[in-house]
Amino acid sequence: MFRPLPLLVVLLIGATACTTVDVPADTKDLEEKTKDISAVFESKEAYSVLRLDSSDIEAFLDNFPSYRTDTVGIRNFYHRRKYQYAWFVNDSLSQSALAFFDLVNSADTAFAAVRALRDRMRELLQTTKADGRNIALCDSCQLHLELALTAQFFGFADKKYGGVVGKDLRELDWFIPRRKKDVSRLIDSLAAGHMDLSPWEPVHPQYRSLKSQLRHYHLLDSLSDWTPISLGELRKLEPGQRNVIVPDLRQRLLLLGDLTTTGDTLYLNSKDYDSTLVLAVQRFQERHGLHPDGVVGKGVVAAMNVPPSERLRTLLVNMERLRWVQEEYAPDQVLVNIPEFRMHVFEEGHEVLSMDVVVGTVATRTVIFSDSLSQIVFSPIWTIPQSIVQGEILPSMARDPNYLRKKNMEKIGGSTTNPIIRQRPGAGNALGRVKFLFPNSYSIYFHDTPSKGGFAREQRAFSHGCIRLSQPAALAEYLLRNDTTWTPTKIKEAMFSEQEKYVRLPKKRPVTIGYFTSWVDEKGALHFREDVYGHDARLANELFDEPSPLPL
Repeated sequence: MFRPLPLLVVLLIGATACTTVDVPADTKDLEEKTKDISAVFESKEAYSVLRLDSSDIEAFLDNFPSYRTDTVGIRNFYHRRKYQYAWFVNDSLSQSALAFFDLVNSADTAFAAVRALRDRMRELLQTTKADGRNIALCDSCQLHLELALTAQFFGFADKKYGGVVGKDLRELDWFIPRRKKDVSRLIDSLAAGHMDLSPWEPVHPQYRSLKSQLRHYHLLDSLSDWTPISLGELRKLEPGQRNVIVPDLRQRLLLLGDLTTTGDTLYLNSKDYDSTLVLAVQRFQERHGLHPDGVVGKGVVAAMNVPPSERLRTLLVNMERLRWVQEEYAPDQVLVNIPEFRMHVFEEGHEVLSMDVVVGTVATRTVIFSDSLSQIVFSPIWTIPQSIVQGEILPSMARDPNYLRKKNMEKIGGSTTNPIIRQRPGAGNALGRVKFLFPNSYSIYFHDTPSKGGFAREQRAFSHGCIRLSQPAALAEYLLRNDTTWTPTKIKEAMFSEQEKYVRLPKKRPVTIGYFTSWVDEKGALHFREDVYGHDARLANELFDEPSPLPL
């Protein structure tokens, strides 16, 4: 018979399926809580003589249907163990249970569901201490607590190692295949006494790099004073000038790590915008996607005034995205990071080429997805999408009957109201002199552009969705570098021949169109970018909003 739940188990099961990040809360209170847990629960050998029945599992799931998402995992876990308890050894909680408690206690409280689970476990601890008994001696609750811990662990591990957000990622405009995870192997490992779970963390190097930055921003967030810096009536501060805000700039850049030379009190309070501080400002500008000219304007001040709490959320949001990334890290790939407005080409894990790009507007967003680059098209013909024909071409034709001829365009079919129009190769072609194809259902590709001036802008989200390259010839030369027939001279000739030519690559190159507003570069510098499409804000709502309580 499935026995009624005692208070202690109700407290535990009432927690939502938790979420977590992986930085210990470096506080004395947490250390004391961990010591309290270890003191209350006796640790013994991993083997337990206690066993349950398959009917106990079914009764538990009937009583708590919210856990049925992990039904198969829970059933198989106990079947593999021949229905031996995992969290109890005779009359005490096992070392594996203590390790699970420690995992929850070492989780960061930024996510709402983490706070919920931690509070439940602390209530559990306090209640146990209040009545002076070891929880494992309460026979009526042992079975229920055993199954509750298993169900909670499946939810915990699924989110900790595979991603907090459980919904279909396409609802968040993320179309890159999600990393597969095997929580069953993880719980088997912990139940067998293997306490080091670090191998289960996301393997992408950026995950660990961002994780290493969390402690510093937790420290900055603990500072009570993050007073906004103000230019006052000053429009901008240029190198060599004197101003009362210079000491504030110096202090802020010291905290952020861009200024490493502290000097004495006299220097720190100096109002001179000297060369050392200029270099620090330039480092800050580079890390935030601003033109590194050393001039302190509104954009620089706005970036400096972003509170550490907001930067922490940005780090956590991007760590969540990295939980979704496939474990098989492609050493040779082309990556476009939308918020950075930049392409990176990697070979054997090292960057060999990078360039500025233009991406889609907020209304015509570039899609986040992955595919394989397979073809180059020199002197491309542009068959104009109907959305552009209807929204731009037809109104222009109505104003100017010679519009098509002036733009080197021609009608090749369709009707008067829905014509099929294409633009011939040439200097004015919207695709420029070359395009790069990685066939996909979103009709997105890389291409040259006749409008080079846009690359000088800091914010470069103004295309119709495809990605414009600042150095398309360099990419073509790199992709064809092992084909002796395609010398730089031949590539240039093909680009300017005005005869469309398709070239299939001998080997496909993985392409990822990603969205990361924070990352660490090869020199160890932490970068931030603006949330150009609002994807961070939407994901933050999923991560940090208070969770709905799990029904009992």
